[in-house]
Amino acid sequence: MCGIVGAVSNRNIVPILLEGLKRLEYRGYDSCGVAVHRDGELHRARSTSRVAELLAQAQADHLEGTTGIAHTRWATHGAPAVHNAHPHFSRGRIALVHNGIIENHDDLRVELQAKGYEFSSQTDTEVIAHLVDHLYDGDLLDAVQRATLRLRGAYAVAVFCRDEPHRVVGARQGSPLVLGIGTLEGANENFIASDAMALAGVTDQIVYLEEGDVVDLQLGKVWISAADAAGVHRAVERPVRTVHAHTGEAELGPYRHYMQKEIFEQPRAIGDTLEGVLGIAPELFGDKAFRVFGEIDNVLILACGTSYYSGLTAKYWLEGIARIPTNVEIASEYRYRSSVPNPRTLVVTITQSGETADTLAALKHARSLGMTHTLTICNVATSAMVRECELAYITRAGVEIGVASTKAFTTQLAGLYLLTLALAQKRGHLTDEQEAEHLKALRHLPAALQAVLALEPQVIAWAEIFARKENALFLGRGLHYPIALEGALKLKEISYIHAEAYPAGELKHGPLALVTAEMPVVTVAPNDALLEKLKSNIQEVKARGGELFVFADGDTRIESSPGVHVIRMPEHYGLLSPILHVVPLQLLAYHTAVARGTDVDKPRNLAKSVTVE
Repeated sequence: MCGIVGAVSNRNIVPILLEGLKRLEYRGYDSCGVAVHRDGELHRARSTSRVAELLAQAQADHLEGTTGIAHTRWATHGAPAVHNAHPHFSRGRIALVHNGIIENHDDLRVELQAKGYEFSSQTDTEVIAHLVDHLYDGDLLDAVQRATLRLRGAYAVAVFCRDEPHRVVGARQGSPLVLGIGTLEGANENFIASDAMALAGVTDQIVYLEEGDVVDLQLGKVWISAADAAGVHRAVERPVRTVHAHTGEAELGPYRHYMQKEIFEQPRAIGDTLEGVLGIAPELFGDKAFRVFGEIDNVLILACGTSYYSGLTAKYWLEGIARIPTNVEIASEYRYRSSVPNPRTLVVTITQSGETADTLAALKHARSLGMTHTLTICNVATSAMVRECELAYITRAGVEIGVASTKAFTTQLAGLYLLTLALAQKRGHLTDEQEAEHLKALRHLPAALQAVLALEPQVIAWAEIFARKENALFLGRGLHYPIALEGALKLKEISYIHAEAYPAGELKHGPLALVTAEMPVVTVAPNDALLEKLKSNIQEVKARGGELFVFADGDTRIESSPGVHVIRMPEHYGLLSPILHVVPLQLLAYHTAVARGTDVDKPRNLAKSVTVE
């Protein structure tokens, strides 16, 4: 959520800051702003429109400078409005941008008001700006270091001062921040950002700041410090990594929206995620995996949102194939309840960005309970989650811009299926013949996905019907219940149609009361052991006048009839069927949203990469 870009240079850095914001806009788009140091004063432009409008405003105002910061916001404290947009100023001397949430902002606000500070916004961020100004005594680094000792909560900040040209100070705690080392000869420039992607094309020399780090950027030099247990800041070394951001993947190309592009990238993404998997072995997850897999007797999966649904799917695989007890927890709930820890647990986190605040916090909570065997399924190899976990499998979905996750979800499922097979092998539940069959099915997935994508014209016809509805019900059984949950989430996220998902067997226990001709019922109907039970549930809906929309495998013998619409899947895919069945649900949500005219890639009130609790 939210995006930060900052720079010190010998050249005008406004174009760099705004280009960085464009790359991060999908992470927060309630408002945006940029501030620079020019002619001994602070200057800024802010907007509640998109970055493109901010760029036009900056050009009209001839906003230029060699030191500056910029921000794109997802609102937490205060409505999306210009006066709440970052950067925030304090007494014309301090400019600051912030990602995260300051939990003690009310107490600090009262304290600072008593010292004469006036607040022009409802944000917690303005509190930090005034606190830094209050502590400032000629050294910005010292003021920021002392300010961080007063803050409780999560933050990544970038600050500069009117009185110290060519200096930006950043700090992070619980929210990601990276340092970019300038490579342009003669510019002596350095950068700061919440994501290395913001600096693509500017520098590939990246330092990932760690929890509690404070960084001082000046022309041609940087200095990183961290506080010890006594609160004393001391210099620390952090490795510089060469990071090639995937700028090309962020281009829209011939597609109407990024979400559509990313849906159609799934065959490639699955193929890339499975590339190099020639056989099943624990070592796919790291050098320590063989030992770790031998020391566990159960699995705990921690995740949020779409990733949580991939975990629910994996539970069926892990218990059915690997025969290992598995619990799946919503990360934001797990850390706040009393649970029974087992040191022989493999704690598996699932996250697209690797920076999801709730999942990181849940991981740390699990470790604090003595569960030290940790593994992550993650799309970003350089993320905090990968650094925190003992083992990892890096999916290769590539950059995902659409807020509603698609290819990240299906590649997570592919990674979780590999984990299932590796654990099954280690536990003696996978023969050589079974391994060969599973690998054959995995290798066929890209081609099978292409065949599913060819169903798009039929899905578009359904979307025209759904666009006129305000409620929808999704049904699935067994392995496909989590897929129904994911389908309902996608529809509500981007079309704003209220949608719920239930196990089909639960219909008669309440949800059937909602069924009318105005409530479309989407049913995931693979040809599996629960098919006959599902057919009975379909009849229950039909008898109540409900209108059914069924995604059925070809050999299910479910036929179209009045009130029953059927799209036939190209083939039954056994245990990997969820990866195929979710794709038409993604397409249904996408085309329904297009028909309703919503902002598909940037749905209201949402943002990518949830880095606040």
